[in-house]
Amino acid sequence: MRMRHRVFLYFLIVGFVFCIMGGSVLSTYRQFVAEGPLREPKEVVIKAGHSLRKIAKHLYREGVIRSPSIFEIGVRASGQAKSIKAGEYSFPEHASAKMVLAVLTSGNTYIRKLVVPEGLTSYQIVNLMNNIYGLMGEIKKEPKNGTLLPDTYYYSYGDTKEDLILRMENGMQRALDELWANRSKKVTLKSPKEAVVMASIIEKETARDSERAHIASVFYNRLAKKMKIQSDPTVIFAITNGRGELKRPLTYQDLKVDSPYNTYVINGLPRNPISNPGYASLKAVLNPDTTEDLYFVADGKGGHVFSKTYREHEIHVQNYREQRRQKNNSSSKTNSKK
Repeated sequence: MRMRHRVFLYFLIVGFVFCIMGGSVLSTYRQFVAEGPLREPKEVVIKAGHSLRKIAKHLYREGVIRSPSIFEIGVRASGQAKSIKAGEYSFPEHASAKMVLAVLTSGNTYIRKLVVPEGLTSYQIVNLMNNIYGLMGEIKKEPKNGTLLPDTYYYSYGDTKEDLILRMENGMQRALDELWANRSKKVTLKSPKEAVVMASIIEKETARDSERAHIASVFYNRLAKKMKIQSDPTVIFAITNGRGELKRPLTYQDLKVDSPYNTYVINGLPRNPISNPGYASLKAVLNPDTTEDLYFVADGKGGHVFSKTYREHEIHVQNYREQRRQKNNSSSKTNSKK
């Protein structure tokens, strides 16, 4: 009788333990697949060499998971602890711990975007990159103006600045090779470098794609007549050396500054580009419009008015100055009422 009692008690205890264990496993699993705490998507960097425990604590501190211990248990139970890859990942809102693990083992790191605007100097592009999150290393030597292609570049956390610079240089070379090989017969430039120089000026003259080829025709017409280019952006570059913006209007004295970049002083094009032109400006230079225009001036609406003669040009200049005067007077009256 005692023996039967002991066996019964043994099974009772074992069954009780199994019940407890079964409940604990079920509870842990429910927490592992439950909705996470993120209220919006978030990017988190997982560094190489970190243990599973460190990763779990890091995710917890970043608010991605509710419990580091539940995450660790779930990962170990799945057998994927060694499949987690370093990198930057984007976790969706309310991602469960199980979903977080799926992201970490997918290897699909978060892709970041760097937009390099047309017309920046290489100095400005380097400064832009130095302030971008996720790019590593240093740019040892500032690239020459005209060697970097402005575009949208995608990168992952940990990519190097030097590698991205190389991609920009390769992009410029590819674009130039393609466009130079298919250039119009109207192009009188002697080399691809001259095309980049002219494009770098056009890039600073207008932001409208529809005007680029027209402005290129003006420059070609001036060169054909042995006239000076007389482009204001070249004067600004001569004064600032491409290190920043000239935060004041140009003066007549500025137009006389002695510089190999000042097209009011030198004949022909500057010896080097004044900016990094985009594809559209390069294409415009190598496929210019056919016009007889020799002059252009801002129209006060973001575009330009073109003229064949200096007399027409002077009329357009006076109209532009009158628009500016009226705008300034209107602005002054508005400010005086405040």
